[in-house]
Amino acid sequence: MVNRGVENSFSSRDSLRSAYLPAPVTHRKNCMSAAVKRYRYLRRLFKFEQMDFEFAAWQMTYLFIAPQKVYRNFNYRKETESQFARDDPAFLVLLSFWLCVASVAFTFILNLSVWAFFKFLVYLIFVDCIGVGIVIATLLWYVSNNYFLKPAYQGQDVEWGYAFDVHLNAFFPSLIILHVFQVLFYHVLISQDWFFSRLFGNALWVVAFGYYVYITFLGYTCLPILQRTHVLLYPLAPVMLVFLVSLAAGWNITQTVMDFYHYRVV
Repeated sequence: MVNRGVENSFSSRDSLRSAYLPAPVTHRKNCMSAAVKRYRYLRRLFKFEQMDFEFAAWQMTYLFIAPQKVYRNFNYRKETESQFARDDPAFLVLLSFWLCVASVAFTFILNLSVWAFFKFLVYLIFVDCIGVGIVIATLLWYVSNNYFLKPAYQGQDVEWGYAFDVHLNAFFPSLIILHVFQVLFYHVLISQDWFFSRLFGNALWVVAFGYYVYITFLGYTCLPILQRTHVLLYPLAPVMLVFLVSLAAGWNITQTVMDFYHYRVV
């Protein structure tokens, strides 16, 4: 009898507490629309004093060593702020800095002029990063909401902003591997007509693409409303096939890409 009385006391206390506490953000009504979220995000884009650059740098570091931890933070944001997508543009600002660094590196490697440097920077930002990102994010956003959504979560959807954030997360390690790290070895090793040069240079492309696919997979797998996201790992198979064929055919992928970059900006 005493135990039952204690249980009733705790249950009544919990009922009173839940009556006065606000509901979790994920269950509140009248959440902000996508347009309002975009407006708030863009409004903060030039307010550097309000950006958390330390946390953005932490995210960039862990995208290399433990990307799962980055997506745990996205889940936490959903519980506290009712959105998966970033509301702090600090990551985008730091990514822009690394895009500039990559452009400077390519300027020296390809012996570009000042005008060619700016053309390369524009291509890298608006085509390679943003343009390709919009296409991939839109495609995966559509596929996720139409084919990956669990039946129990009909009526909910994956935010397009989150899909683009996943692209940016996956793009950053690939950018550092291919546009910064690879450049350091281009003249001394990768550009040489050796088998090991092709092996090393082409392997960097496999690693960069592997990072992109795996981080993209993690980004959608962490969403509790989605299922069958393992299919996002399927592109790794043809990538490995292309890698083996390139070695057998003597194709230096890095050299081909360098020639293409030089052609489109000169």
